[in-house]
Amino acid sequence: MRALRILLILVVILGGLFTAADRAAVNFVEGEIADRVKSSQGLSSTPEVSIKGFPFLTQVLATSLDEVDISLDGVSASADGHAVQVTEVKAELKDVKFNSSFSAATAARATGSAHISYADLAKSAPKGSTIGYAGAERAAKGQVKLTGRLTDVLEGAGVSVPDAVKALLGDKTASAYSTVSLVNGDTVRLRSADLPTVPIPGLEDQIRDAVDYDLKIDGLPSTIKLDQVTATEDGLRFSGAGTDVSLAG
Repeated sequence: MRALRILLILVVILGGLFTAADRAAVNFVEGEIADRVKSSQGLSSTPEVSIKGFPFLTQVLATSLDEVDISLDGVSASADGHAVQVTEVKAELKDVKFNSSFSAATAARATGSAHISYADLAKSAPKGSTIGYAGAERAAKGQVKLTGRLTDVLEGAGVSVPDAVKALLGDKTASAYSTVSLVNGDTVRLRSADLPTVPIPGLEDQIRDAVDYDLKIDGLPSTIKLDQVTATEDGLRFSGAGTDVSLAG
């Protein structure tokens, strides 16, 4: 019994040492991956990397990781010189296989997501307008609501509004609805779907020109593939999925 007790104690100690070594190794590699992603993708901040699965060392010997999660804040988007914050940027990489030199890898499956709040999105809105939730029915169609004083919106877009038109419009505040889409995985496109009725010929086209614009997202890692956008109560949520995603450094 004494020998068995000593053996059990040794097993526990060795198991603890192995676990400690395994965790130290995974922490080191997570830091290395984060630094490599930052440098290879030209990111302004270092992403957080989390390697799932235990033990880690046996995964390394097999040159394959079960799951690698990458999260990043501080990504920006821009439209006409206006900066917009993109938050909750995440990538979940499954079945990641490395080449023999560990210089590149491929994820068999990958999902990505990101978020832009309406408060941040409003920073890119046409001057004189705000952007907000359009209600459940329109949000289901991928639409957002733009609200503003018509003369302010037009003048903010560089349209010269005659005094006679200003007098006719007065302080009229109106709402337009725009459909949001995602182009090339990095450009948010807003296009008018429903404009306010105005009693001046040709003014509707000028309003459309003022409220239609693109918002380019800069600094997304190539591992994050986005192809869908959803309008929710708290902002725009982006998602995407891919297979055989290259993680070449």
